[in-house]
Amino acid sequence: MLGAFANAFRTPDLRKKLLFVLLIVTIFRLGSQVPTPGVHVANVQACISDLEEGGLYSLINLFSGGALLQLTIFALGIMPYITASIILQLLVVVIPRLEALKKEGQAGQAKITQYTRYLTLGLAVLQATGIVALARNKALLQGCDRDLLHDDGTTTFLVMVITMTAGTAVIMWLGELITDRGIGNGMSILIFTQVVATFPASLWSVQTSKGWVVFSIVMVIGLILVAAVIFIEQAQRRIPVQYARRMVGRKMFGGNSTYIPLKVNQAGIIPVIFASSLLYLPAMAVQFNPESKNPVLDFIGTYLVGGDHPLYMISYFLLIIFFTYFYVSITFNPVEVADNMKKYGGFIPGIRAGKPTEDYLSYVLSRITFPGALYLGLISLVPLVAFAMIQANQNFPFGGTSILIMVGVALDTVKQIESQLQQRNYEGFLR
Repeated sequence: MLGAFANAFRTPDLRKKLLFVLLIVTIFRLGSQVPTPGVHVANVQACISDLEEGGLYSLINLFSGGALLQLTIFALGIMPYITASIILQLLVVVIPRLEALKKEGQAGQAKITQYTRYLTLGLAVLQATGIVALARNKALLQGCDRDLLHDDGTTTFLVMVITMTAGTAVIMWLGELITDRGIGNGMSILIFTQVVATFPASLWSVQTSKGWVVFSIVMVIGLILVAAVIFIEQAQRRIPVQYARRMVGRKMFGGNSTYIPLKVNQAGIIPVIFASSLLYLPAMAVQFNPESKNPVLDFIGTYLVGGDHPLYMISYFLLIIFFTYFYVSITFNPVEVADNMKKYGGFIPGIRAGKPTEDYLSYVLSRITFPGALYLGLISLVPLVAFAMIQANQNFPFGGTSILIMVGVALDTVKQIESQLQQRNYEGFLR
């Protein structure tokens, strides 16, 4: 492993790419520590030290590396871009114009990327407005009555919103720089950086609150979970595809065989984000109406806000399973795959082309999605179970969105470094 790192840094162009990624990550983390103009830093830090972790903005705070509650210039983190990307992926299925752009290849994809940027900025304005409004009303950090802003005026409000929105634009630019000049997907690496930034503090909080025995048990369980996540993330069902030979002029084409890789976790972490966002809506309604005597809001506040109630866990688990099937159904179209195979003379051995191939792909996809959905649901419940059993941080380090992001992005990045090392006849990371 160390030898592979040494070989990677001995290659001039690969070394430049790695150092460039490290430079961008350093700039990104520095921006996550610089407070937005108008923030009362001392009061914010005092409130955070007294704050119980978790709550309404735990997911956004996770993706911002803890910068959200500190109201820094990168407070919004990568979350607006993630939300915009998900919305565009859903709209591609609904809007024919976007579907046509997707089929145009690289030019169409560039246009969709441009739409994603515009939507990201719009969402950033909305999120920044809501966060600054909550900070001005002392509702951002629950249980804290200190003034989080030096001035409650409109000018300070607008400056903070514009600064946070500009920070989101800079984050998009940094991510694209990594993709173009570095190694790996830039946005994924930035998400990985923000999640890893909160990992040591979340892990150490278990030791300080529960002692070394519980800490050791958590570490052992964490290593088992990491191994399980790596195993599932790498698992895939390979459906063999054979292409018939055909004559074009005097040349023979085709006759080769390949496969369609169907991952067990075909949906990634998108269902977890969907389910978390949907459960935040009733929690937000309770936060904006804390003194209401409405029985519906009382029910939501009792069962669907804390995260440690069995009803919340069951709802969360079922929503993840539902959104896993939903997202896989809109991202993998068996009809389109079967038509493309038939168009180019491909067939699955033992399965007729056309409708039988479509039915077979749908059957295999539904069967393989079920264990993937269970896997996502169980991994996502780990922080909630840990919070209920040992009163650990709801951003429990081993489990949920954090471990899925850390393992997934790390595997993809290592594979890309591995491929570049193999091109230069070096022994890579994966033995």
